[in-house]
Amino acid sequence: MNVLSLFDGMSCGQIALERARIKVDKYFASEIKAHGIKVSSHNYPNTIHIGDVTKINVENLPIIDLLIGGSPCQSFSNANQWVSDGTDGFDGKSKLFFEYVRLLNELKEKNPNLKFILENVRMKKEWKDLITKYIGVQPIEINSSVFTAQNRPRLYWTNIDIPLIPPADKGFILKDIVLTDVDQKYFLSEKATAYMSRDRNGKPRWEYHKNELNGKAACLTANMFKGVPYGVIKELNRRLTPVECERLQSVPDNYTACVSDTSRYNLLGDGWTVDVIAYIMSGL
Repeated sequence: MNVLSLFDGMSCGQIALERARIKVDKYFASEIKAHGIKVSSHNYPNTIHIGDVTKINVENLPIIDLLIGGSPCQSFSNANQWVSDGTDGFDGKSKLFFEYVRLLNELKEKNPNLKFILENVRMKKEWKDLITKYIGVQPIEINSSVFTAQNRPRLYWTNIDIPLIPPADKGFILKDIVLTDVDQKYFLSEKATAYMSRDRNGKPRWEYHKNELNGKAACLTANMFKGVPYGVIKELNRRLTPVECERLQSVPDNYTACVSDTSRYNLLGDGWTVDVIAYIMSGL
C-alpha cells in the first residue's frame, strides 16, 4: 500500500498503520515544520518527505492507495467566530483544506479505489456541511475519550468501511496514565500559580484545563503551554509531562523525545489520537 499523508506532523498516521497491522510500501509525508519532520524521520527513517502541500504534483507520485490528513483548523474551531473573505467561510491556514480536496480529486482520477481519511475539529454546521459537500461523505464523530484518558471530540470523513460507531469505552482516566517520578520543572511555582492569563470575562484561562485524576484530561492543543501552564493536574499541582501527553494521544512513550519539550507539546497538541485512527484503518 502506498500512502500520502498531508499535514503529516510527527507521522501519527504511520504509528496507526503499524498498530492496525497494515503493510506500507511507501509513505509520502507532506510537512513543513522542522520539528515534525525530525520526529517522523527519527522514528520512521524510510519516510519520503515531499514538503509543501501546495507544491505536490500527483504526476510525480506512484498510484496512491490511501490519502490521510487533518488540515489546519483555525477558522473551523467552535472557539472561533465565523470569519469569511468570500471563500465559503474559509480563511487563513484553513484554506489549506482545498489542497486536500485538490489532491483527493487528482488521486481519484489515477485510482478510483482510493481510500481516504480527513480529520478535523467539531465545528459549526455551516462549515461541516461545506466540508462534507467537497469531500462527498458524511463525517462521523469519535471522542478520543473512548480510547484514552483525554476528552477530544473530532470529526472524521472517510470512505473506509469501519466497525459500528461508537466503539466500547475502554474506561481510562487520567490516574491510569500519570507518572510517579516527575522532574520538578513540571510542578507549578508560586509565581506561576499567582499569575494566570485571563479571558475577556476576567476568568483565569487555565481554570478550563484543571485536570482531575479521576476524570478525563482536557483536550490537548498545540499552544497549550504558552503563558501559565495549562493542562494542570489539580491534585498534583503540576502540568502534564510530554510523556503523559503522548499517552493521552496513545503515542508510544518518548516517541517525541528527540525534540524540545516545547516542540513535543506543540506536535502532540496538533497530532492525532493514534488509537482512533488505527480503529478507522482496521476497516481497510
